Amino acid sequence: MFRIGFGYDVHQLVEDRELWLGGIEIPHTKGSLGHSDGDALIHAICDAILGAAKLRDIGFHFPDTSLEYKGIDSKILLSKVSNLIKSKGYSVGNIDSTICLQRPKIKDYIPIMEQTLSKVLNIDIDSVSIKATTTEKLGFVGTEDGVAAYAVVLLYKE
Repeated sequence: MFRIGFGYDVHQLVEDRELWLGGIEIPHTKGSLGHSDGDALIHAICDAILGAAKLRDIGFHFPDTSLEYKGIDSKILLSKVSNLIKSKGYSVGNIDSTICLQRPKIKDYIPIMEQTLSKVLNIDIDSVSIKATTTEKLGFVGTEDGVAAYAVVLLYKE
């Protein structure tokens, strides 16, 4: 049996924060504002995985009102999500994702993000696709006030 999930996340970009995307830190003058490390890509992937398994969403499992998750590395959240779906007999087949960010350009970081996520999820690197785009200076992404990420995940029952 196969199941498909979709995830979406946004974070405001502010000064004096680190920019984490796909489990790696990317040098920039702004970073993601969030209760955790603000990794919008991992959060979108978590939501896609949870949705496909009908396990609600990331906020349900890791509420931003909990001090336990304050400043947490999102790779830890992704690992916990992976364990949740495994307990229901599911595995990740593949991930297709897109990061929307005006600046900085992240194409050179994508291979390392894919490698990082494949290790956290214990899946083949060819099962992780990350793309990047700008919004042609339109909207909150275009004005460099935020970052958005989309993810689609295929799960299969073992």
